[in-house]
Amino acid sequence: MYRKTYVEINLSNIKYNVKQLVNRYNEYKYYIGVVKADSYGHYDNKVVETIISGGVNYLAVATLDEALIIRKDIKDIPILCLGIIDIEDLPICIDNNITITISNLEYLKRINLSNLKVHIKLNTGMNRLGINNINELNETYKLIKDKNLILEGIYTHIYNATNEETTIKQFNKFEDLTKDINLNEIPIVHIGASETTEYYKKKDYVNGCRLGISMYGLVDYKDISFKSTFSLYSKVIQINKVYNETVGYNGEYKVNGEELIAVVPIGYADGIIRKNTGRNIYINDKEYKIVGNICMDMLFVKVDNTIKVGDKVTIIKDINHIKEISKYLDTIPYEIICSISKRVPRVYIEETK
Repeated sequence: MYRKTYVEINLSNIKYNVKQLVNRYNEYKYYIGVVKADSYGHYDNKVVETIISGGVNYLAVATLDEALIIRKDIKDIPILCLGIIDIEDLPICIDNNITITISNLEYLKRINLSNLKVHIKLNTGMNRLGINNINELNETYKLIKDKNLILEGIYTHIYNATNEETTIKQFNKFEDLTKDINLNEIPIVHIGASETTEYYKKKDYVNGCRLGISMYGLVDYKDISFKSTFSLYSKVIQINKVYNETVGYNGEYKVNGEELIAVVPIGYADGIIRKNTGRNIYINDKEYKIVGNICMDMLFVKVDNTIKVGDKVTIIKDINHIKEISKYLDTIPYEIICSISKRVPRVYIEETK
């Protein structure tokens, strides 16, 4: 970590958040920790292990590659791959106890293996992956049995949980699609991700919930005060006294009079995209603004004479700052933390009692 630019991951706070969620949703049997995209940018199996210690008893990832990285260190917990895995790679899933998603009948017809664990994905309105026809689902259900596959679960994805009308339609479609199936015969039925689980009462036929962004505290729930898990730091490497000149590429920032401009070694190759210009960062607990075009490896901050070379710079401070940044960039907190690149080291801290 020679650049002194790093993400600090608070494992104790992750565990605290997960425990809060498991205790809050205590009617469920399966708590599926969604750890795709390297645990939403947190990285490392230390994070996955912490999530499990908080009460998660199942994992979900997007790709087989992600599942295998986890499986190197964590052997026993079941892992569901939410994306589609190439047919030729399915033996790897059997060898490593990875559960796959069946999202269409044609894909299922091409499977020539037995004893493969599967979840059926239903499309109830997202129109991304999933079966959306009752006849196709019934044929899928029968063919899974005929092929001696292990039907472990069935699920869907709510695409706009804050909209009650569309969410109720999705619940209703799930129930319509599965009306010819005895859901009690399927071990795991999961519909809700973080927001759905919070905003809607548990359905009687559902016994699993998926916990994603909520594990990192980046949601607003009543009665839960989540703790911050993700902070991004760098340092001041040079301070320039600029007088009536421009700063950075294309001379976008013009100095009228005299200003002090600090140079910080982090840029868009690290995930701080150029649209971050104009937003606040923190040095010595005081707010300053990013100015000029952000470079690939460095950015500029307008500072005052209290700032010195070597001072610590907080690029991302806490939960509230992430939300503030996401509004500034017209995006969502997910994108902020997932965008910080792999070349930025993650440093893990854990509070000891």
